[in-house]
Formats: sequence, structure tokens, C-alpha cells
Amino acid sequence: MTESTRESLLSIITRRQFVAGGMAAAGVFMIPKFANASLSNMHRTLKLQSIHTGEKVSATYWEKGRYVPEALAEINRVLRDHRTNDVHPMDKNLLDLLVDLHHRLGSGAKFEVISGYRSPRSNAMLHDRSNGVAKKSMHMEGKAIDIVLADRSLSSVRDAAIQMGRGGVGFYSGSFVHVDTGRVRKW
Repeated sequence: MTESTRESLLSIITRRQFVAGGMAAAGVFMIPKFANASLSNMHRTLKLQSIHTGEKVSATYWEKGRYVPEALAEINRVLRDHRTNDVHPMDKNLLDLLVDLHHRLGSGAKFEVISGYRSPRSNAMLHDRSNGVAKKSMHMEGKAIDIVLADRSLSSVRDAAIQMGRGGVGFYSGSFVHVDTGRVRKW
């Protein structure tokens, strides 16, 4: 082997060691981030209160890598249509969005819920009374919720939800924020 071939091989080995070492170091710095993410994903808990019925729920609806049916049922009951008492399964992605929104805002308050599930009958009645209610509202699919957080301004809730980019976000007369798991849009 010639001297120049040996130098080329050493140069390649040195570059590979450098790249491998850099990747390993990056991995070490990334572990805490992933570890924290997995710790926060060990459970998902929501605290909700219906402003119409006064009912409250504090439920861990996801833990140990699975959704908890009993907790989901309790959440669905509190988020039912208070006009008809119809219960409908709420979209799990919506519940996850609420947990992430709560975390992003660093809130310690429960979500005050103006409207969760809305039956077709209730939605039609509200649509007839107001042009602010969609005829085919996502509330009827359990994919929308109107909320307030007592320890955060409505504009900060709206802005955080918009930044998340995970569905529709509406701001209603400074009264509440609507979030849903439909296409990304804002109004």
C-alpha cells in the first residue's frame, strides 16, 4: 500500500469516526427530549366543566399506551348535548388537542365548556336562531368544542390553538374559543 493510499484511508476513517461521534453526541443530547416526551405521554388527563349543567369531570382517558373506555364514557357524558341529553363519542383527537393546548398554555384551570356534542336537532334549532352556527357543524360529529380557560385570556387560547395548526379555530364575540379537528382554518 502506498503512502498516499494509507493517508486516504486514514482520512476516511477519521471522517467516519468524526461523523459517528457527532451522531452519538447528538443522540445523547436528544435523549432527554424524547424521555420527557414519553413521560408526558404516559397519561393524558382532562379537567372539564359544563357551564350549562355544572357537571365536572377530571379523567385520565389515556394511560399506559391505551385509551381508557370508562374515562372516555365519563367525558362523553359531561360533554353531551345538554338540551336533549344525547351522548355521543367525542373525537379522541379533539381530546388530545385539548390536552396539548392546555399544556402549551401552561394553564392550571379546567376547561369551561360552552358546547361539546350537539345533536342534529339542537344544531338545527341554533342554526335557525343564529348565522354563527354552521348547518353541518362539527359539534354534531363530536369533533368540536367551545371553551374558556379562566386563567388565560381568550385571545391567548385562540392564538395558541392557531399556532398548533391542528384544526379549525373560531373566536366568538370575546365569549369563547371554538376548536375542532377539521381542516385547518380560522375565523
